[in-house]
Amino acid sequence: MRVADLNANVSVRQPASCAIHGTDTIARMRPRSFLVAAVAFSMLAVACGSDHGVTITSSDTIGEGNVSPDGPSTGPSTGSTDESIEWEDFGDGLQTGSVVVPIDYDDPSKGDFDLFVLRRPASDPSKRIGSLLVNPGGPGFGGAVFAQIAESIYSPELLDHFDIVGWDPRGTGLSTPAIDCIDDYDPYFATEYNGLTDEEVKAKSVEVAMDFEQECADNNSEIIQYVGTNNSARDMDMIRQALGEEKITYFGFSYGSELGATWATLFPDTVRAAVLDGATDPNADAVQGGIDQSKGFEASLNTFLAQCSDDVDCAFHNNGDAEGAYDALIASLNENPIPSDPDRPDVESGVAVSAVIRAMYSESLWPQMAQALADAQANDGSGLLALYDSYYQRLPDGTYDNSLEAFQVISCADTPERLTVEEEDADAYLYVEAAPRLYGDSEGGSYFCTFFPPSVDPRATITGAGAGPILVVGTTGDPATPLASSRNMAKALEEGVLLVVDADQHTGYDVNDCSTGTVDAYLIDLDVPADGTEC
Repeated sequence: MRVADLNANVSVRQPASCAIHGTDTIARMRPRSFLVAAVAFSMLAVACGSDHGVTITSSDTIGEGNVSPDGPSTGPSTGSTDESIEWEDFGDGLQTGSVVVPIDYDDPSKGDFDLFVLRRPASDPSKRIGSLLVNPGGPGFGGAVFAQIAESIYSPELLDHFDIVGWDPRGTGLSTPAIDCIDDYDPYFATEYNGLTDEEVKAKSVEVAMDFEQECADNNSEIIQYVGTNNSARDMDMIRQALGEEKITYFGFSYGSELGATWATLFPDTVRAAVLDGATDPNADAVQGGIDQSKGFEASLNTFLAQCSDDVDCAFHNNGDAEGAYDALIASLNENPIPSDPDRPDVESGVAVSAVIRAMYSESLWPQMAQALADAQANDGSGLLALYDSYYQRLPDGTYDNSLEAFQVISCADTPERLTVEEEDADAYLYVEAAPRLYGDSEGGSYFCTFFPPSVDPRATITGAGAGPILVVGTTGDPATPLASSRNMAKALEEGVLLVVDADQHTGYDVNDCSTGTVDAYLIDLDVPADGTEC
C-alpha cells in the first residue's frame, strides 16, 4: 500500500499569489476497507495561475546530440561541459528551456521525452557556485515550479549562491509526453459501497482497481515501462551535461530523496552535494513501507485529536472527547453519507479519511480539519469534500492534473512486486493493526500495482557509494515519511548524515533557523554536520 506524497511542507514562505496544495496519497476508502494507493514520497503542488503552476511559453529543445547512444545506464556520462540548453526569457528574471532524453536509454529509436526546465539564476553572480537541481517529490509532480517560487522555498543565502534549476520529470507536468490515465477521479477514489456485502465490496474494489490500471496501461502504452526512478536519475545526468557542469548540487524533498539517492548511486562522481529532506526508507518493500507510513499518519491523527480534546477553542473539541467524536463520525458516515452536490460523490468515510490524510501533512492545516469535522457533525460535508479535492488536485473547473495518475504509474514502474488479489487481501489485517482509525475493519487490499504490467527496470538498490557525504533530513513528527524512514535512508548511504528536526510536519527545511542554517552551510560551504545533529 502506498500513500501518495502530498508533501505538505506548507510551512514554506508562501507568496500571496500562490495557493499551495499537498497531495501524495491516493486513498480509497470503503465502508469496511480503507485502500491507500501509494507510499508518501512527494512534496508539494503549487497553483499559481495555471494547472501546473507556471504559464508556458514556447521553448526550444536541445539537439539529440546530447543523448549518447548507450545512455548513462550504469555510471557517469562523459560529454562536453559546454552549456547546450537554449534558454528563453520567462519573465521575472526566470528562464525556460528543454532537454531531450530518450524514452528508452537502451533503444533510443523508441522516441524521446522533452523535459521542461525552468531556471532562476543566482541572485549574486559574484557568489555563484553552480546549479542546484531541485525536486519537490511525488513521484508524479512537476518540479519546474520550485524554480518559479524559489524565493518562497529557499533561503536568500542559497538563492545568492545557486542557480535554482527545476524540471518536470519524464511523464509529469509540462514535459511531454505526459502520463494520462483518466479524466475523472471520483468513480475510482470515491466509490460508494454502502449496502453491499463484504464479498460485494471486495469484488467491486478489485473491479475498480483493475479498470483504473487498465486505463493507465492502455493510454500510456509507449512510455509506461520507462517512467521509473532509474530513468529519471539518468535524465538528471543529461540535465547536468546540458548545463555544462562536471559536478552538480541537488536538493530533493520527500520522494525527491529517493530520486536523489538513486542518482547519487548511479552517478556518484557527478555529486557535489545532496540534501534529501523527508526521506523514504529505500530498503522497505511495498508492504512494509505502507505499514510504516500508515503508522505515521495514525500517530499524527491521534496527536491532532488529543490536542483538540485539550483545547476548548478547537472547533472539534466535543467536550474534551475529540477521539470518541471522530470515531463516531466515521462510523456514521459508513452508514449515512452526507449528501453532496448532484454531480459529486456523497461524503462517506472514504472521502472523510482522504481529507484527514490531506490535513495530517502539516499542523497548519489542523484548524481547517477541525472545522471540517465539526461541520460534518452538523451534516455539512463541504469542508471534508474541499480537503478531499485538495488531496486529489481537483481544479476549480472540475478537472484534475495528472499528478496522482503519474504517481501510481511511476511507483509501479519502480516496484518489482505484483501482489495478487489474494496476497493483498491476506496482508490487509497488517494495516488495520498499524492504523485502526484509518483502516477500520478492512478486509481487502489496495491492489495498487496488481494489474499493471511487470516492471522492466525496478529502482536500483541505493548505496550512494563514492558520492561523498549526503545530508538526510528527518522530522520527529513526519506522518508521510516517519523519522525511522529517514534514519534508514541515512544508514543505506555510504556516507549518509542525519539531521533531526523537531516538528510535526512532512520535511524539515525552513522549520527553524537551526535546520535552515545547517542545510545551507552544507550546500554552500560543504560543512558537514555531525551525524544525528538535532534542531
